[in-house]
Amino acid sequence: LARIQTDSVVMMLRELYPDLHFEIVAMSTTGDKILDTALSKIGEKSLFTKELENALERNEVDLVVHSLKDLPTSLPPGFTIGAVCKRENPLDAVVFHPKNCGKTLSLLPEKSVIGTSSLRRAAQLKKKFPHLEFRDIRGNLNTRLKKLDEKEDFSAIILAAAGLKRIGWENRIGQLLGPEDCLYAVGQGALAVEVRAKDQEILNMVSALHDADTVLCCIAERAFMKHLEGGCSVPVAVNSLLKDGQLYLTGAVYSLDGSDSLKETMQTGVSYPHQNEDGPNDDVQHVGITAKNIPGQAQEAAENLGVELASLLLSKGAKHILSVARQLNDA
Repeated sequence: LARIQTDSVVMMLRELYPDLHFEIVAMSTTGDKILDTALSKIGEKSLFTKELENALERNEVDLVVHSLKDLPTSLPPGFTIGAVCKRENPLDAVVFHPKNCGKTLSLLPEKSVIGTSSLRRAAQLKKKFPHLEFRDIRGNLNTRLKKLDEKEDFSAIILAAAGLKRIGWENRIGQLLGPEDCLYAVGQGALAVEVRAKDQEILNMVSALHDADTVLCCIAERAFMKHLEGGCSVPVAVNSLLKDGQLYLTGAVYSLDGSDSLKETMQTGVSYPHQNEDGPNDDVQHVGITAKNIPGQAQEAAENLGVELASLLLSKGAKHILSVARQLNDA
């Protein structure tokens, strides 16, 4: 999947810059290597990014393609997200064992086992489908689907719809989980291109890939997560929508078993004219994203929306829910 995502970004760049030569360097990361431990237990913030950032720092590569949801809300000094591409479907999808083909989660027999490596998914779905059991499943997409199909351990697994679509396995999606069933992860479905923050030439080149709506939604989501101090060790979920110049953000936090939760929605206007913001402000980052071709006021409004929504949840007791979840997960 990582290779397919990288190829798709390089293809877009080749169309924009036919005279440039792009070389793809494949690497594996800590997150790819440790496959016997739940992501939330490894305790390393930059599981899927560290090795790639090291190569970026050493000038061995000029840009790195990530799933935006793998990127921490604070990047190491010297790096920035230079492009956020148009978002694929951000929803979660259920892939059923062949014997359960045609079913939905609610129709699965009592005590059916569902595989997911995400605390966020498990917390929401435990509450919604108390008759099901949830168990950890790790590995890349191919490995997880193989585990599902070849063994009888799982009745279904939950994956991001975007990854399945990109890899060409959309036909395996048995059920899409809408916001009423499962809010998605911050940045889910969007690809990010990380670059050196001071490398103007590369930054200008990749900025053509920015999708304005996706950028504003993801800034709001990332600001929400950052203000909550959430990470993959706590269940934090979002849903965002940009319509008629209004950005709507729903954010939620959950206890590990989903019994305790807080969820709120807020909105803000993001219709601002583009001003030429020359001078020292031209490289302002909003939660790690540099988007010079999108109005700065709109980006600020999106970031403020995320912070305000997080503050609202914190005022209602989100900190307690998250710290209990963190302690239980660590234990």
